[in-house]
Amino acid sequence: MTKLTFPRELRLLTPLDFNLVFQESIRAGSPFLTLVTRKNSLNHPRLGFAIAKKQVKRAHERNRIKRLAKEYFRHHQHQFPNIDFILMAKQPVIQLNNQQLVETLDKLCQQIIKKQKN
Repeated sequence: MTKLTFPRELRLLTPLDFNLVFQESIRAGSPFLTLVTRKNSLNHPRLGFAIAKKQVKRAHERNRIKRLAKEYFRHHQHQFPNIDFILMAKQPVIQLNNQQLVETLDKLCQQIIKKQKN
């Protein structure tokens, strides 16, 4: 049975980790979200967030986006290759309901996986 947890080692935590991803990245975007990725040398994917107050003003909206993304990542972590993901939000994302946000994130992840295989 596979564990569906989101422990500390599955998160991007340090500024160095974030900078490495931004330097040599593969991006996928929509009008609502941008996913910045890079292959890592670990044997598991990692997730980080760069959701600016300037884009999403209210803390409860930023937290909702993070909560939904963490839950999606937690359930799909075993399907992802060894990639570091950084999720960035754009201002119109607050108009999406939870289901639409997760569907958008799923489309972006599928695009990234296709790009990484090429």
